[in-house]
Amino acid sequence: MPRTGRRPGAGGTRTKILAAARKHFARFGFEAGTVRGIAAEAAVDPALVLHYFGSKEGVFRAAVDFPVDPAEFVPQLLAPGLDGLGERLVNFFLETWDSPAGRPLLALLRSAVASEDAAALLREFVTREVLGRLARALRVDQPQLRASLAASSLIGMAMLRYVVKLDPLATARPEVVASWLGPAVQRYLTDPGLTSARPRPRRHRSPGVPTAKVARP
Repeated sequence: MPRTGRRPGAGGTRTKILAAARKHFARFGFEAGTVRGIAAEAAVDPALVLHYFGSKEGVFRAAVDFPVDPAEFVPQLLAPGLDGLGERLVNFFLETWDSPAGRPLLALLRSAVASEDAAALLREFVTREVLGRLARALRVDQPQLRASLAASSLIGMAMLRYVVKLDPLATARPEVVASWLGPAVQRYLTDPGLTSARPRPRRHRSPGVPTAKVARP
């Protein structure tokens, strides 16, 4: 467990490590990212990264500044069963974004419009930590594809609601948004037929066979 006591200069060191972690994870993603790489970026000893954040996952969550640990809330979302899972997930994100604790996440969302580092960090967190964790728990096929599709709905909605402020989405009650968007997210995460669909083969015209032309009057 990371220590919570703060020594002189501790705040500056922690901030420096977080800034380095955001750059590092944006460049390499969570899987390829390392505590040593973050420490090198911050010019500190790797032991300091573990001192403040406990683990690679701990520094990743702190870099995103998500107010709740996904390892805790994902099982809570799954506990009532599959029925209504998509709606509960959308409601959870809306409640988080609308709360004071969700302001740093909204700031990251706004930064993602202009910053590739912020966009990469947001993508990695939502697809891996939240939706990927959900898809893996459901034991469905192609969990990462499903997580990416669900993320496209959630992040797209958040962009239009909180950044672009597109009405009536921007002013709609959270439960209304969840009732509309939830079924789509649910389908991406749980529909067994979703990833079994195959694209239709394109028709290729045989060489030398002319196409019919419409006669002009």
